[in-house]
Amino acid sequence: MNRGLLGRAVAGMAAIALIAAGARLVWTSAPGELRLRADDARVVAQGREIYAAQCAACHGADLAGQPDWKRPLPDGRLPAPPHDENGHTWHHDSQLLFDLTKFGIGAMIDDPDYLTDMPVYDGLLSDDQIVAVLSYIKSTWPAGIRARHDRLDRE
Repeated sequence: MNRGLLGRAVAGMAAIALIAAGARLVWTSAPGELRLRADDARVVAQGREIYAAQCAACHGADLAGQPDWKRPLPDGRLPAPPHDENGHTWHHDSQLLFDLTKFGIGAMIDDPDYLTDMPVYDGLLSDDQIVAVLSYIKSTWPAGIRARHDRLDRE
């Protein structure tokens, strides 16, 4: 391979790496800038698979959550809430949902002793996998709720 062709190949690979890095920044950027990809069939399919493996046991295969999810259990923990339109998930912007999933509720409220059965997914799922799960969840919401969530993200 001659030097000119080699140089173009290296430059092309560098450009692809930069584009990939830039695409990743769209997913996990500064607070308030994270956007879910509920219209991306590939991302939603990946999120559906991860949700089935990591989330459905508690939040339900149909995203309906556990019964009486607003009432604490005898041990003080709350049952898993629904992620469908009947829950409160869509009331929170994408960045907060991401942070709650990745770092846990205790970290978000600065209470390491907060009682919850929700695992901390930092180190268990990549940022892209967390975004995929949240994108899948959002993809199931009715159009009006999705639009409201989009507005919340823009605010």
